[in-house]
Amino acid sequence: MSMTEALDQSQSGLLSRVHRAIQLHKLNQRTEQTYLHWISRYVVFHDLKNPAELGDQEQQLFLGYLQQRMRVSRARLNQAKQALAFFYEEVLGQAPPTATAG
Repeated sequence: MSMTEALDQSQSGLLSRVHRAIQLHKLNQRTEQTYLHWISRYVVFHDLKNPAELGDQEQQLFLGYLQQRMRVSRARLNQAKQALAFFYEEVLGQAPPTATAG
C-alpha cells in the first residue's frame, strides 16, 4: 500500500476529497505532493485511524515526533503544520487542531 492509499484506508474517498480541495484552491503540483506526503504520514503515524476523530493531542504527538525523533528542519515542520491545517479546514471542514510543536 502506498502512502496516499493509506488515506482511503482510514476513510473511504478521502484521497479524492484531498485532490478536489487542492484543485479547488489551485495549488501547484509541488504543493500538492508536499501536502499529500504530510497528510499521508500523519494518517499512517496514527495507524490509519479516521483523521476526523483525531484532535490536538494526536497532532502534537505527530509534530513532536517529526521534530524530536525525525529531526526535521523548521521549514519541513512548518510544511507539515500547513498541510495539516489545510487538511482539517478544507478537506474535513473542521477547525484545525492547535499545533504547538516547533
